[in-house]
Amino acid sequence: MVATIMQFQIQRRCLLLGLLPVGADGAWAGSERVIVYPVFGGSDDPFGRFCVDALRLAVERCGEAYSWKPMAHPIGQSRAIRELAEGLAGFNLMRAMTSAERERQLLPVRLPLDRGLMGWRLLLVRRADQQRFAKLRSFDDLRELTAGQIYDWPDTTILRANGLQVGTASQYYNMFTMLQRGRIDYFPRSVLEIEDELAQFGSSHELAIAPGLMLRYPTAMYFFVSPREPKLADDLRRGLERALADGSLRALFLAQMRPLLRRLGLGERTVLSLKNPLLPEATPLGRAELWEEPGRQG
Repeated sequence: MVATIMQFQIQRRCLLLGLLPVGADGAWAGSERVIVYPVFGGSDDPFGRFCVDALRLAVERCGEAYSWKPMAHPIGQSRAIRELAEGLAGFNLMRAMTSAERERQLLPVRLPLDRGLMGWRLLLVRRADQQRFAKLRSFDDLRELTAGQIYDWPDTTILRANGLQVGTASQYYNMFTMLQRGRIDYFPRSVLEIEDELAQFGSSHELAIAPGLMLRYPTAMYFFVSPREPKLADDLRRGLERALADGSLRALFLAQMRPLLRRLGLGERTVLSLKNPLLPEATPLGRAELWEEPGRQG
């Protein structure tokens, strides 16, 4: 009995420190089932806040008892994917843009948190180049310029597959300095990310959102779960499906993201459509209720 109490106390301390390994049965060791996730983006990132609220909604609707918390320490997305796939992570869930490779490594919860908007890309440019970009209207115009991306992001392959030049870096924060110094001409960013990034880097790096253009390719941002936790993936999928069916998931998305989308004036932009060779066949493109369209946000 004493040994059991001591074991429980040790497990509880480790859980609070985020040190317990994931158990083979798909739950974190100990009596409490805890979802731990890394934080990406700035502290005021509106889409990041929405994803946490969507997680809360999924837990509330799934009928299972979970608590959730962010990781105590930051981690880059590429490393997070690798560690989650290899079972080395101190977390068991993350959000990421899908690709066939990522779906082989991790368990996707195939309800797009972004409602497809991660593939709606505005161009972050040098402030002095805004008028130059205002004249661009076609792929031929863009092919003369160089986009920037992280070397192992799916976007790099997508842009190159569409005939665009891409300069790469290994660190996210370096992209803004590369743009400022003219090593790349533009940095395509999702409509869900670009305003937060402009707030972080716009003034210090003299950056702005290019007028006129929007790139668009089919993709989805999902919750991805450790392959060691299929039950967690199933529970979150069930919770999100219920929240979708009762309208609460889209209502939450619009309540938090509609002001941002209106400010960006998406319906007034020239849209250049790109193919996405990395899109998994299982992507639920046929379910219209999962996706947004320009102008539909009201």
